[in-house]
Amino acid sequence: MNKTTKEDILYSTIKVGLGSIPILGSAATELFGLVVTPPLDKRRQKWMNEVAEKLKLLEGNNQVDFKNLSQNEQFVDAIIQATSIAIKTSEHEKIIALKNAVINVALNETLEKTKSQIFLNLIDSFTVWHITILTFFDNPKAWFKKNEKTPPNLVMGNISSVLKSAFPSLTGQDELVDLIWNDLLNAGLHYTNGLKTMMSGDATLDNRTTELGKEFIQFISEH
Repeated sequence: MNKTTKEDILYSTIKVGLGSIPILGSAATELFGLVVTPPLDKRRQKWMNEVAEKLKLLEGNNQVDFKNLSQNEQFVDAIIQATSIAIKTSEHEKIIALKNAVINVALNETLEKTKSQIFLNLIDSFTVWHITILTFFDNPKAWFKKNEKTPPNLVMGNISSVLKSAFPSLTGQDELVDLIWNDLLNAGLHYTNGLKTMMSGDATLDNRTTELGKEFIQFISEH
């Protein structure tokens, strides 16, 4: 695969620009090269190795064909877009989501090209908490069971309290949670406006993702 990405071009452009600055130009260029380039290259290499290893395993199981992948425009677009995103983050959860997305495209288990591009852009803009909260509310009951936790036994309550029961570290961070919740709502991934609307205890554990939200979760999940 061609290892030249938009980031390489960006780096070259910035380096030339810094080099043209009088006096501080060469020092800035050297600093950029020492501080930014090594981790950037390391991230890219690690990412490409992990994707390649997974694809090689799938090829060995006759699930993908490298020659066909090289001619699959959707896959080529996806791997380039995902690589650009992957080298910009150190978040393990986002890397996993990106890798799963690329593999799902390779397996033809994804949706149309437009949605794939939109979903990759969402991974780029989302934090790990965005993905965690959305996945949790796709099936709160299953989440509590999988994580061997007891869901709150409420007669009446709100989904904010259920979320904090699952993730105590979010206690006292209402503004952050509201911001993330609104981001997910604006992206069309869930259908509930307020986290603090009172409802029955059973209702607080209902699934709240839209069909688009479920498609996004499938897109970033290992199958």
